[in-house]
Amino acid sequence: MRKRISLLAAGALVVLGAAITPAHAADPVFTLAGPAGIGLRPHPGQSGEPQKTSVEFRIVNDSTKTFDRPSTFTIDLGALKGVADVALAKGREKDCTLTAATVTCKRWGLWTGESTVVKLDLGAARDSKVGATADLTLTGTAEGATFKAATTKVRVGGPDLVLERARLKSEQKPGDKQNLSIIFANEGTDPVNGVVLEIRTTHGIDLVEQYDNCSYSEDSTAGRPWNTGWSTVQCLLEGEYEPDALYGVDGPLTLKAAPHAFTDGLTYAVYAAGEQPKAAAKNRAFAAGNKLAAAKQAPKAAARSAQQATDLDPWNNIQEFDFTTRNTADLVATGVSLTGKAGDTFDVDFGFRNNGPAWVADLRHGDHIARTDIVIPAGARVTKVPAGCTGVGADGSDREQALGAPRYFCSTGHVVGEKETFAYPFQLKIEKVVADAKGSITVGRETPQGTTGQRWDPNHSNDTAALVINAKGTGPAPTSTPSGTTSASPTPTGSATPTATATPSTSATGTGVTTNGGGLASTGSSAQAIALGGAVLLAVGGGLFLAFRRKAGGHA
Repeated sequence: MRKRISLLAAGALVVLGAAITPAHAADPVFTLAGPAGIGLRPHPGQSGEPQKTSVEFRIVNDSTKTFDRPSTFTIDLGALKGVADVALAKGREKDCTLTAATVTCKRWGLWTGESTVVKLDLGAARDSKVGATADLTLTGTAEGATFKAATTKVRVGGPDLVLERARLKSEQKPGDKQNLSIIFANEGTDPVNGVVLEIRTTHGIDLVEQYDNCSYSEDSTAGRPWNTGWSTVQCLLEGEYEPDALYGVDGPLTLKAAPHAFTDGLTYAVYAAGEQPKAAAKNRAFAAGNKLAAAKQAPKAAARSAQQATDLDPWNNIQEFDFTTRNTADLVATGVSLTGKAGDTFDVDFGFRNNGPAWVADLRHGDHIARTDIVIPAGARVTKVPAGCTGVGADGSDREQALGAPRYFCSTGHVVGEKETFAYPFQLKIEKVVADAKGSITVGRETPQGTTGQRWDPNHSNDTAALVINAKGTGPAPTSTPSGTTSASPTPTGSATPTATATPSTSATGTGVTTNGGGLASTGSSAQAIALGGAVLLAVGGGLFLAFRRKAGGHA
């Protein structure tokens, strides 16, 4: 009986154990990625040597944690025999091994996000024929993980659109016009059925004409400041574009410098229809009764001396240009006057506005355009500092603590729009009443000690404005509110984020504050918000920002 009870108990424990054993989480699934297809210049090329084309395979780890087990990635090269020769790209030799049959890569962990698995250089094989194709497939294996394979179709030959550089003036003045001449060729082995012409301009350059077969859009993608504000035109040029022939766009394309133009850029490109970059979601079309087209000018052989591009490189579809417009931008510091008693706290904006007429942008490097240098008056202490602002010593030296600093540096982004206002919302407390306590707000170019006037700013007299607490002639606790000011609740309501919008900013929480562009104004019972100009922050970016790079001999 005892034995029977033991067996029953054991059975019960087995059942219970099965019931309480936690289920294993599903194995992670990783996606391998690569280009859908690549074309190879037929062997051996004009130089007499095979011309290489690179292909990169990547892995995407969309999870929130690192996969910490070894992984093996393999490419079977058997299908490429007689089609293409393969080599590991420079710098990848220690991560991967290459044999005549396979490429094998080892990874000891997979970080979150996207990373490169392998990069290969391919060239057409000696006896390969134009039109020959093969699939290049990357697979992966690891204990406890699944991989989705990636396949790239390799083809010998194909179309190759090459765009000539237009002759444009880099220096101009507002209102200047010049024609953008578009000439391109198909230097590949296959014809192209339809070409898309894409023209992208920054904020200060306008394209005058509008055509029925073009779409017009502005890139307002959130979180991508390099792209934001570019205007994009994409025109479908119908027809077949033969190999070894030269084409020119038949129709005017006039670029005009806007009144606010200053430092601007242009990119223009041609793509096989269906391969053009995706335009912004907000696009518009016109029905002006005009269509843009391209006409065959001559066999490409007749113009080879002017255009020597001979490889299937997508970058030769694109040209870029920089413009410098003779213009100015007047930065004006906004003065502030506070009136209050000990213990009063204010939510108040410190900053400046751009009186224009030009917008200013650092499209090449993305450096800050302007710094606001704020000196805090005696008797006051900063109790909240907005993002983008740093507390420093009285001499501009570094300081660990942001709160309570005697001085602050606030920097813009790499774009300051015309008629735009920057307002940095601080919280300030009067700890001790000091009659006519004076500080300052200065805007200009960043220096190690603070700021200096911008070379393109024609009026440096308004670069500095007064920041005063309890100015002469005002009491520490006035009983009435002078005209031109607003009242506020005694509860702090400020924001910790710099403001650059077209909406009035926050109000004060102390006895009184007044702001005035370029100087000191009389004060009242609350913080007057800085009025913000309706300018759009415009900049360079993303895929085409790579095209908008500095080349040797390019314009600043």
